[in-house]
Amino acid sequence: MMTTEQLVASHKANVETLFGLTSKAFEGMEKLVELNLTATKAALSESAHSTKAALSVKDAQELMALQANLFQPLAEKTAAYSRHLYDIASGTSSEFTKALEVQTAAAQKQFSNLVESATSNAPAGSETAVAVMKSAVTAANNAYESVQKAVKQATDMAEANIAAVTNTAVSAAKTTAKKR
Repeated sequence: MMTTEQLVASHKANVETLFGLTSKAFEGMEKLVELNLTATKAALSESAHSTKAALSVKDAQELMALQANLFQPLAEKTAAYSRHLYDIASGTSSEFTKALEVQTAAAQKQFSNLVESATSNAPAGSETAVAVMKSAVTAANNAYESVQKAVKQATDMAEANIAAVTNTAVSAAKTTAKKR
């Protein structure tokens, strides 16, 4: 059983974790708003510049050249925006994942201590049941660690795929712009 002090300390730690995660969520939102404001400001400025350039075009050939010159930077900026957006989401998500891992480790330790306490006070003749219980706890912990590793590998693979797709899109945009 938990003492009153342990219960109060546990609740205090949970509240601190909650406020810490809330702070991280707001930081992520601030970064997202800043990114969107910067992108919007840049888009408005570029639109004004492009409109002025389009209005000064003298013939269709010059218009085609202007259009080709606008396409490549747009693709690169879109890819950069997507990467930055992904970085913000990934960073915020990793903070939540770290907090979850800390909480899970604490819960596992607490449960292991509970099992250890229960098994040390087990009546004589229950050694087999105690061994089975310890084995089940060990198996559950191993399964959890395996799932964590698989999720980490899948996340790493997804990040690599996103980077590859972004690079391919930018390269394709450059190639298309050169052909025009």
